[in-house]
Amino acid sequence: MALDIVLNELSIETPAPNTSIARQWMSNLMQTVRSINAETKSRAILITQYDFHLTLLASDYTLRRWLNDIDVDKEERRFIRSLSTKAPFSEGAPDSDEVQLLENNRGSYEFRYQGKPALGLGVAYLLDIISVSLLSEICWDCSYLDLDVISIDEDDKKIAIVHASRKEHLQDHIDWFKNRIHSNIDGRDLWSQKDDLFPNLQFCGSVKNQLQSLSIGNLMLSPVTKRLFELQKYSEGWTEGNFDAKKLSKTTPESEATLQKYSQEHTFTCPDGKNRIFSWHVRLTPLAWRIYFYPEQPQKIIIGYIGNHLPTVKFN
Repeated sequence: MALDIVLNELSIETPAPNTSIARQWMSNLMQTVRSINAETKSRAILITQYDFHLTLLASDYTLRRWLNDIDVDKEERRFIRSLSTKAPFSEGAPDSDEVQLLENNRGSYEFRYQGKPALGLGVAYLLDIISVSLLSEICWDCSYLDLDVISIDEDDKKIAIVHASRKEHLQDHIDWFKNRIHSNIDGRDLWSQKDDLFPNLQFCGSVKNQLQSLSIGNLMLSPVTKRLFELQKYSEGWTEGNFDAKKLSKTTPESEATLQKYSQEHTFTCPDGKNRIFSWHVRLTPLAWRIYFYPEQPQKIIIGYIGNHLPTVKFN
């Protein structure tokens, strides 16, 4: 099983003052990535903004030279040779649907860390994956990084990005890694295991094909999975009273005008055979996807639709 991680390019902007320190930076990074592999029982794939092997670690000391440096631990050099890398933002190299989708969304978002453009951390936000850094400055010696997300469609916000620059940081992400294991199952597994994974959620028949179309590598698989688990967690704790949308992020109802004009498009047949109009929905990024749901009663939520935004009076 593969697990994407992304390199924070800001951490390699300034080369090390000497080769000895550069070796230590690389040693920390390799130990961190190997620990991620062990923690998740996965094979890490390092996403970089450009060819990782061209990284300048110190003056006249590139990563390629590091690979041939006899003063570097042989196992570390062997590990990095086996480490799969990909550069989804290399110019002129959109070699997958995932890359094209990410490129298309670059115009919708701007990402900054302490005022600096932070494309790698933005990728971590969009794909909901862990970011890693060389321990080149004290600001990278932390398990979370605060990223400013500027969007043309939503209010600006500050997001805590899961991060590590040494293996000790991973102890703060144990629960996050457990959730990531769930995200490595595909849509067919989500559907076939829905009764076990989401005991408090019921799914309309219309959702079956929508879920099963989400294969491993699909850009929306992870956000859909994450949001379904959030709905499941809320439903578990909803034991009395009315539905409280404030306990879920990015959750809103449709307007009355929309439901009057597009009632048919928002109506789905539920497992009990009844047709219901679905108004409540949670927003998904990086695409304009929604999960429409019906909070029927405490500890019971019905999922009616997963996919592109349904038509509204403002969006059709």
